[in-house]
Formats: sequence, C-alpha cells, structure tokens
Amino acid sequence: MAATQSFGGMIATSTRFLASVVESYGRLRVSKRRYVLTILLPAAAFFLATVGGALAAPLPAAIRLPLPLLGGLALVAAVLYPKLYLSQRKVAIERQMHLVTTHMTVLSTTNIDRMEVFRTLAAEEEYGVLAEEIGHVVHIVDTWNQSLDDACRRRAKAVPSPALSDFFDRLGYTLGAGQDLADFLLSEQHVMLENYVTVYEGALDNLEVMKDLYMSMILSMTFALVFAIVLPILTGNDPTTTVAAVIVMFAFVQSGFYLAIRALTPYDPLWYHPEEEAAPTDLRLRVSLWASAALVAALLCLTAGGLLGVLPYGLDDLLPFVDPVPLPLYVAVPVTPLAVVGLVLRAEERTIAARDGEFPNFIRALGATESAKQSTTTAVLRTLREKDFGPLSPDIDRLYRRLNVRVEPVAAWRLFAVDTRSYLVQKFSEMYVAGRAMGGDPKRLGELISANMNTVNQLRERRRQATITLIGLLYGITAASSFAFFIGLQVVAILADISEDLTVEQFDFGQLIYAGVYDIPLIEYLLLLVILFNAALSSVMIRTIDGGNKANAYLHFVLLTWLGCLTAIGTKLLVSSLLTI
Repeated sequence: MAATQSFGGMIATSTRFLASVVESYGRLRVSKRRYVLTILLPAAAFFLATVGGALAAPLPAAIRLPLPLLGGLALVAAVLYPKLYLSQRKVAIERQMHLVTTHMTVLSTTNIDRMEVFRTLAAEEEYGVLAEEIGHVVHIVDTWNQSLDDACRRRAKAVPSPALSDFFDRLGYTLGAGQDLADFLLSEQHVMLENYVTVYEGALDNLEVMKDLYMSMILSMTFALVFAIVLPILTGNDPTTTVAAVIVMFAFVQSGFYLAIRALTPYDPLWYHPEEEAAPTDLRLRVSLWASAALVAALLCLTAGGLLGVLPYGLDDLLPFVDPVPLPLYVAVPVTPLAVVGLVLRAEERTIAARDGEFPNFIRALGATESAKQSTTTAVLRTLREKDFGPLSPDIDRLYRRLNVRVEPVAAWRLFAVDTRSYLVQKFSEMYVAGRAMGGDPKRLGELISANMNTVNQLRERRRQATITLIGLLYGITAASSFAFFIGLQVVAILADISEDLTVEQFDFGQLIYAGVYDIPLIEYLLLLVILFNAALSSVMIRTIDGGNKANAYLHFVLLTWLGCLTAIGTKLLVSSLLTI
C-alpha cells in the first residue's frame, strides 16, 4: 500500500511538472509555433543526427557514446528552456519586490497621480524584470484604455511570480472598491516586510542545509582522492591518471555547489557601483589593486624564472632562511600581495556597513525635523550635520555643502550616495528625494524608509552570522583536506624510498608494492593545484554569501592558500619524522 501511494505521488508530481512546462510555453515572448519551429525541431534533428552518427561512425564505443548524450542534452535544454526562463524571471522579480513596493509607497504619499507612480517605476531600469511587469500594466492602461484596477487584475494572471501576482490581484480589487492607493500600500508595508523577512530567512536556512551537504561531499571527495593516491602502490595502475580524474571530479563537485549556493543566496548587495562618478575612496582602492597586481606579477616572474633556471635569482634568494624551499611555498608566496587589496576592501566594507547602520537614524531625524520646522533640507542639515552619525557624518557634511552652494538637489543626493558607496543608501535616499520633490510629507517618508532599512539591517546581521559559520567550515575543510592529501602522498613517497633501498636478495619487495609507477613531484603539483582551486572557489563562495565586493575575496584566497600550503608542509615533516624513526 505504501509503495502504491509513493508511486501515485510520483505520477502526480510528474504530471504537475509537465503541465507547468507546457504552460510556460504560453508565457514566452515568442509564439509557440515560432519556438517549436526555430528551437525545438532543430534540437530534435540534432539529437537524431547524433544518434545516427553514433550508430554509423566506425569509432570506438567510448567515443561514440558521448555523441547521443550531447544531442540529448541539447534537446532537454530546448524543451525545458521556457520553464527555466520563467523561473529566472520569478527570482529576478522577488529579489527586488521589497524595494519596489517601498518606492511605490513613497511615491503614492505624494501629490502625483497614481498612474504617474506606475510610470515612474516602469522607467527605473535598475528594477529590471519588475520594472518591465509594471510597464505592462502602464501599457494596458495607455493602449487599451483600461482602468488601473482592470490592468492590475489582467497582468496578475500573466506574471511568473506568485508574490507579484497576488500583489497585483489585491491591488486591482482594492482600487476597484474605491480605496486610495496610498492607504492600500501603507497597510501593505507590514505584510510585504514580513514576506521579505520570511523569504530572506528561508534562503539563509537553505544555505545552512547546503553547507552540511557541501561538507559531506567534499570530505567524500577527499577520501576518494587519498584512495586514488595510495591504491596504485598495491595495484600497479597509473596513479597520475587516476589522481587527475578524481581531481576533475573534485572540481566539478565544488563548482556545482558554488552554483547552487549562488542561486540560493538572497539578493542583497552591499556596494553601490555608479557608472560615472568616483567616490573619495576610489583612488585608494585603485592604488591598492594595481600595487597588488604589480607585486604578484613580480613574484610570479621571480618564482617561475628561478624555478626554471631562466633568472639568476629565485624564491630561495627571497627566503634565505628556508633551505631548501618547500614546493608549496612556490604557490603561496606569489599570491600573497593580493591580501593588500583584500584588506583595503575589507576596511571599506566595514565602513559601508557602519554607514548603513546610521542612515535610518539620519533619515528619520531629517524627515521629522523638516516636518516640525517646515523648512528646507539645507536649513535642517545646517544643524543636523553637527550631530554624530559615525562614519556617515563626513558624507552628511559634504551633502550640506553641496546643497548650500545651490547644487541641484537630485545631483547632490546622488553624489551623497556615491560618497557612501552603499547600495541601500543610494536606493532609499533616491526615494526620499523623489518623495520630497513631489510634495510628500517628510516625516512620513523618513519613518517609512527608516523602518524598511532597519529591517534589512537586521537581516544582514543574521546573514553575517551565517557567513562566519561558513568561513569556519571552509577553513576547517581546507586544513583537513590538505592534511589527508599529503599524508597519503608522503606515505607513498616513503614506501617508494624503502623499496629502492631493499635489494632483491634481501626481499622481493617489488611483488608487494609498485613504487615505480609513481611520479611523486607531478602528483604533488596536482595536489597543490587542488589547494589553489579550492582557495579560489571557497573565497568567492564567502563573498557570494555575505554580499560584499568580489574583490574582497582576495584576502580569503590568500589565507586559504597559505593554510593549505602550510598544512601540506607540516604534514610532510610530521609523517617523515614519524616513519623514519
């Protein structure tokens, strides 16, 4: 009975999935007929051609077998592309949903018409897919002469995101019943923030599960790699080929987990990257980046030139106190200067996070004071800039000076956002300026923006804790994996040395172990390559989860590389001292 119910559940799940795939064809931007003729049929023809080629070609089976697999992959990708396309649009909508609803609420509290609220948001290119969906509502109203409530209800049936569909549906019925747009959105703010918190925390919980799976898989691959190193000494197989195959599998597993973690990570960038304006700290960042790159290039040339005998000087001259220089240091030393730019970016990110923490207090105080005094932003900032807002104070002072010399307010606030380099400060300050320019109540605007940003800051704190846990996990896995790799390699190397010392008359050692099949230096190079790849991917994974600048991964890359290389050196010394006593 249980098996029958399980089978029935599988059939129902498969049916729902196929129905959703078929439905996704109707939501593409091209017609079903055109998609079938231009995509599906060519993919099916390619699949049949690969099957025919595999059957007819006079090639070994190992070469013929991958051909149909390639054609089948192309056909499956063509069949499932509409479903994947809608899924990508759904993710793009939901990751911007809270910002758009807050922006819409701010605009609705001003003196502009409600259709102008939608037109303003539809023109915001930064909102991407969500701006397109709002643009569709505007198009229905302007082109087909429909009311806004009818347009929202119509578009609710076509959007790929259930959250946006529900929002449009409720908005349409509420507006049709005669409620004001501002009243509806203000009442929705609490609900939208709760939904955002639920989605954000759910993503962080999923990341916790992924971290456990990642640790299990990497430890399993570590065991497989150690097994590939040690086993050939008993079987006589080529260890280099076996180790290289396991390393490729190791790289695929790590890359797959990285892509999965990137897909699950909530979208919440920390940095604001303007296209034209430069922040006061940009010069320091550029100098540190170019200095690090120059030092890395110089050390690479020195290391490679000395190792290959091209240059008269090498790493042994740079490290005269280490004789001989262990091979792992040839990997760790050249990448060390990258830590410079990593440290500079790390300090800047902490400053940006501190500015984000102070901005809600600043914008709330600004709005409340403007409303109470009934004065301009410039007059309020004259006294407000004397208050201590931590790292945000210099930026507030520069904002006041620009406004005081009659710089256009929108431009002055944009430069303020550039100075802070904060994504949230840029978005929320832009909302505040737009709301004030359109006649909104500054106190209401300040309180609304402050509440939203405080919520995001609280979620970021939990995200920071999740990142710290991940950092500890990745550093631990790096040390454990390096120890396992090199303990296996060193045991094999010692056994190979023992087999060379023993003569045939003493003991027929060659019948027990096959030390001659090993190229120890080559395998050590391959293992160092694994350490380097693991450091690079792990550092990018850390940056992906914490939402910081990708260049900040350089610091973790250097530290993980040094950790792996020092563990390798220590393991070799430890095993050698224990097994040669």
